[in-house]
Amino acid sequence: HASNHTYTMTANSQSTPSPALLVATGVALGVAATALLQTLVVSSITQQSETTSANHHHKKKSASSFPLELRQEQLSRHTLFFGENGMSQLKNAKVCVVGAGGVGSHTVCSLIRAGVGYLRVIDFDQVSLSSLNRHACATLEHVGIPKVTVLALYASQLCPDSQYLTVDTRVEMYTVERGHELLQLNDDHTNDDQWDMIIDCIDDVPTKAQLIYDAWKLRVRCLSCMGAAGKADFTRLHMSDLKSASRDPLATKLRQCIKKLIPTKAEADEFMEDADRLAICFSSEKTVQKLADFTPEQKESGTALADFGAVQGMRIRILPVLGTMPAIMGQALAATCLTELAGQPFQPVTGERVGRNVRNKLFQKLTTREDKLRHQLLQDYNVTNPVDIERYKTLGGAMELVEDDNDDATNNVNDGQHKKFVWMGPLQIDGDDIEYILEVWKGRCAITGARLGVVLELIRWDESRPSTCDNLILVANHAKKTWDENGRNPQHLDWGIRHKIEAKLATCRPDSKA
Repeated sequence: HASNHTYTMTANSQSTPSPALLVATGVALGVAATALLQTLVVSSITQQSETTSANHHHKKKSASSFPLELRQEQLSRHTLFFGENGMSQLKNAKVCVVGAGGVGSHTVCSLIRAGVGYLRVIDFDQVSLSSLNRHACATLEHVGIPKVTVLALYASQLCPDSQYLTVDTRVEMYTVERGHELLQLNDDHTNDDQWDMIIDCIDDVPTKAQLIYDAWKLRVRCLSCMGAAGKADFTRLHMSDLKSASRDPLATKLRQCIKKLIPTKAEADEFMEDADRLAICFSSEKTVQKLADFTPEQKESGTALADFGAVQGMRIRILPVLGTMPAIMGQALAATCLTELAGQPFQPVTGERVGRNVRNKLFQKLTTREDKLRHQLLQDYNVTNPVDIERYKTLGGAMELVEDDNDDATNNVNDGQHKKFVWMGPLQIDGDDIEYILEVWKGRCAITGARLGVVLELIRWDESRPSTCDNLILVANHAKKTWDENGRNPQHLDWGIRHKIEAKLATCRPDSKA
């Protein structure tokens, strides 16, 4: 930064420098001083970054420079939120974030503050003046410095002790050739250790697709951010699978790229529909601002336009960005990562809210189905006592049934026969719970994964249990027909489908308001 100089001038002095000369001299001194200061700052920050970036498997044990009680107080609010066990899981977690710009910097800063033990941050780019409107912690003094180095400095100012926090920075572009090595956790290039999460905050589609493909090969959970530029409505942000993303040109291009990378179409489709393996943050808002036009200089260059890109093959035209959007999307990725790592995942709303009429129809169809099932079973098993009928209808309860191989009711349990219990009673949910259940199943058939062009209904998974939110699945009409033909028994489904459904139900609350 240029120093302030005071000049004393008299009106009659013939040797007084001209104002233009003084300005030129001041500018020259300012530029020289700024360059020198920047060099010193880069050197200082780089040294600190290298200290905190030592590989966590091989770093030397040293005395703590940050007292434990201070660290505990620093994380006390998160400890109240996640509990001791959750915080222990965060401390032992290993997270890799690729891309440290507007989205990535906010994600990393939140992970740093939250208690994640090991972070690797990869980005080749430097802080520019135009990136200060959206970078989480960069200031004027950081212009020209690698973005990851700035984040490492920020981390050292919050937690200077590597036994609590290690930020491993890589000032490098993620490429096909270097990707494998950049994702290695061990210096000996073995796969003995594994990432708990990979977070993609890249804005270049081919590079983004390559990172997601590498995560797919490693079978590591991946979070990815779609386009934040040209949008402003934060109420239209969603976390979902890649296939569900709408009104996002980046997501459309990404799907095409991933289909080319993953060997078979079936594998690619399955991966892009599985939010448990790849979850994306996207905005369903229609883009309100378009790319900036080419500058006159770029237009005059003709075929030499590629020379204007920061890196060969990357976007040339400038994206208009409202700084709040990448910040909110970065925080959304961080929230998803932290809650999952700490064992408290939430169930995100995955798309546009379903209308009241659709929710009411689902509720009415489920009510009708349960009434018919109760009536049929009471009839089949000759339950004629009005008191018993009224009890099952209003209070509910488990009815013991005896079946043989022909599914005929009998009063004795002989060879080839078995007992089963069927819960019969009124619905245990209301209309408000329907929206929660739709969010759980992301508007898809739990059995086939179908979403578009199908009629969906709700059915009970385990008939021995009541119709609570954690015992209801969303199914397409044709899947429901097959389900009923097979005796409403989950055992007729493939093991993989059963396991996936039961794992999802295990994360549900019995009541959406619980």
